[in-house]
Amino acid sequence: MKPFRKKAKPGPEEKDMAFFNSAITVLQTLVIALDAGLGVWGVVNLLEGYGNDNPGAKSQGMKQLMAGGGVALIGTQLIPLLSGLF
Repeated sequence: MKPFRKKAKPGPEEKDMAFFNSAITVLQTLVIALDAGLGVWGVVNLLEGYGNDNPGAKSQGMKQLMAGGGVALIGTQLIPLLSGLF
């Protein structure tokens, strides 16, 4: 029969890394939420521009939609790389 061993308590470095990894997850969630809001706002402006035949609103809506796509790439591709930084 194997002797009972207590699990070693995590050291300060492990606690810091757990905090850092959870902060990365929260940051990624916030960036993706920002992207979703920007993308929806862009779609609304784009549809409003088509509905009222307003080229300015169409242009602004397309810019917001593309910016939302760029922010989505940052949130899904770049931010997870931060966890491997340290």
